[in-house]
Amino acid sequence: GEESLILLDGRHEFPFSFQLPQEPLVTSFTGKYGSIHYYVKAILERPAAPDQSVQTELQVISHIDISSPALLTPVIRSQEKMVGCWFFTSGPVSLSAKIERKGYCNGEAIPIYAEIENCSSRLIVPKAAIFQTQTYLASGKTKTFRQMVANVRGNHIASGSTDTWNGKTLKIPPVSPSILDCCIIRVEYSLAVYIHIPGAKKLMIEMPLVIGTIPCIGFSSRNSSITSQFSMDMSWLALTMPEHPEAPPNYADVVSEEDFSRHVPAYPPPIDCEEQLCCPVFAYIQEFRFQPPPLYSEIDPHPTDVEEIQPVSFML
Repeated sequence: GEESLILLDGRHEFPFSFQLPQEPLVTSFTGKYGSIHYYVKAILERPAAPDQSVQTELQVISHIDISSPALLTPVIRSQEKMVGCWFFTSGPVSLSAKIERKGYCNGEAIPIYAEIENCSSRLIVPKAAIFQTQTYLASGKTKTFRQMVANVRGNHIASGSTDTWNGKTLKIPPVSPSILDCCIIRVEYSLAVYIHIPGAKKLMIEMPLVIGTIPCIGFSSRNSSITSQFSMDMSWLALTMPEHPEAPPNYADVVSEEDFSRHVPAYPPPIDCEEQLCCPVFAYIQEFRFQPPPLYSEIDPHPTDVEEIQPVSFML
């Protein structure tokens, strides 16, 4: 039969533990249009009185080991775009990029290898960014929310010049790990390398990323030491990422562009007749004075604190 327990007036605490289910649980997540939460609930049944209950949130992590062969594979992409100017074509802008592996952990700096060749008559600006894509699936419908979580800006590349990124780094901020196997919510990441071309659509290539929880052993000691702290750094659990609109450049970007414009001659170097017809002097000057503002990302300045599980207590 059931045991009856008589408690005297006062505070009583009952430490407890339990085993999570064996089947994989999806990582806790709060997103734009949905969330995944787990709770521990305790109920006190009292004779001749209503039941009393308390609950507290339980954070769950579904681990992703980035040492798996699929996540250690390099990712390489390349693309070329012809840049037109009125009725004439000024030349191609070509871009190729590579990352050493597909899987990374929070806090790691991703080395980016890229070759950018500017055969157009424009002044171009290469950039790289990490995008998070949240996908929600319910009632046969799909809704997607995409946001930038980190970015880095390269140097201006003049007409006829090339630039090489030999391991330009982009640090991964505190973000939720990838969620790939849930039937209602997916969280996926990509690294985009793209070029703003004045007067033309941007040239962009995207490489898939998986943000894991178990760091890869055998890469640089700096990265390994940073990522080994992942399990101790739970700040990503409390983040609620806002949307990231286009915004004016920060102070450093403004100063660098002004310095740049002061050192560019008022008139372009001699160009052939075809380019003179399609790119007059004022258009050439505007190309570096009116660059599209860089995208920026920001973290919610008021993240919700992560609650710790405390022993269940009741006042009788």
